Amino acid sequence: MSNIHSPEYQTILKRLIKARCDSGKTQAEVSEILQKPQSFISKCESGERRIDVLELKQFADIYNKTLNHFID
Repeated sequence: MSNIHSPEYQTILKRLIKARCDSGKTQAEVSEILQKPQSFISKCESGERRIDVLELKQFADIYNKTLNHFID
């Protein structure tokens, strides 16, 4: 089982941040879409908060990506 410090999870986080940046959205804009505090986005992207698959799907939808974009 992978944890937040594993290289695989770090790759997911890097791709998550890049997808947001490539979409031109700020953390604040994404937090508004998800109706969550901006700190939620920050904690997800930093690895402080583990992202479950349903949350990753929400991010993928916002950034017009597939789930496969984030995982190998």
